[in-house]
Amino acid sequence: MSEAKKFLMTYKGLKKLEDELELLKTVKRKEITEKIKVALGYGDLSENSEYDEAKNDQAFTEGRILQLENMLKNATVVDEADVPTDKVAVGSIVKVKDYEFDEEVEYYIVGSAEADPIEFRISNESPVGSALINKKIGDVVEAIVPNGTSKFEILAIRRD
Repeated sequence: MSEAKKFLMTYKGLKKLEDELELLKTVKRKEITEKIKVALGYGDLSENSEYDEAKNDQAFTEGRILQLENMLKNATVVDEADVPTDKVAVGSIVKVKDYEFDEEVEYYIVGSAEADPIEFRISNESPVGSALINKKIGDVVEAIVPNGTSKFEILAIRRD
């Protein structure tokens, strides 16, 4: 049997997943149970779209609960006190100059389980994240992205 994948994450990312799991197990499960009870009251299940929708919602929620439990069970939390400030690592906040857009951007390097590109939280496994890992201030890196190659210069590295 293969070894389970370890999920590298920050303490904030771990807390966010724990909060989501708690919400799903307590609030969301109760809401779905209520929806199913109400839908069952409508009678014939063969043409009961409310029942079908509630059961689909239940299946999705239970799947997400299993996924979160697996991620949390296999989580390796990065101690933010151990995050170096002289090179990029998971837990680093990296200010870079993006040559393509001629702008400065700050990326928070996180594990894949907590990545959120819209919030500039990029995974250490993503093309840009992996290109930045272990680099130092002043280094220029190139990352192969879906629309070509992006070039960045590391301007600053700090912890959260």
